[in-house]
Amino acid sequence: MISVVRRSVIGGCLTFLVATSCAQEKTQSTGQPNPAVNTQLPVNWLYGAYIPKGAPLVALTGRERFKLYLRQTYTTPGIYIKTGFFAMHDQVKNSPPAWGDDFSGFAKRVGSNQATNIIQNSFTSLGQGMVGWEPRYDRCRCAGGWARLRHAFIRNFITYDRSERSIRPNIMPFAAAFGAGVIGATWNPDNPTITVKGYQSVITQAWVGVLINDIGEFAPDIKKKLSRHKGGPERLADEGH
Repeated sequence: MISVVRRSVIGGCLTFLVATSCAQEKTQSTGQPNPAVNTQLPVNWLYGAYIPKGAPLVALTGRERFKLYLRQTYTTPGIYIKTGFFAMHDQVKNSPPAWGDDFSGFAKRVGSNQATNIIQNSFTSLGQGMVGWEPRYDRCRCAGGWARLRHAFIRNFITYDRSERSIRPNIMPFAAAFGAGVIGATWNPDNPTITVKGYQSVITQAWVGVLINDIGEFAPDIKKKLSRHKGGPERLADEGH
């Protein structure tokens, strides 16, 4: 019964997150933001920074990278909502048990998740900035569901160098996840070793990264279906469909 409730809670939260992320894209598309920001620095609160399908692949400057880091780590509401989501997940699992399942335990889980998110984002941005690698997800410039799924999957494990043409192994998010997990384990009770938490964070980064890329890839299509379901006008965000 507990596992069923847990899956229901997580599934409901994910559905809500996808729907509201699509709503954000609709809001962004109906406004009139700075064109440079609209094509090179859009940040969706759920799946982060992305490059619209019709926008050119242009390497970010150091200033743009710093601005992107601030948006993804501090000023975009999504990081706090995602922190709350994972804190609720841990609360339902009562993980770690030493923190208890009361409000005090939930507060500790919120603080722990938020600190870990900030550390991971900081390590990722610093590493990518030092080598000049692409930190954003580029939507597939292809057609067909399978081709787009393949692109979303592969892009979690590869990225582009500063030329925006040559590919590189996307090691920075995984190294950052390991580092953040190890650091988080120092204040997280009941972990047998700090490296265990680091490996768990890497595994989480693998499947969460693919899931987020999939959502980012198909968000315009999801929004289109939602618009049809509501009977309202279809307004696609940035894909020019």
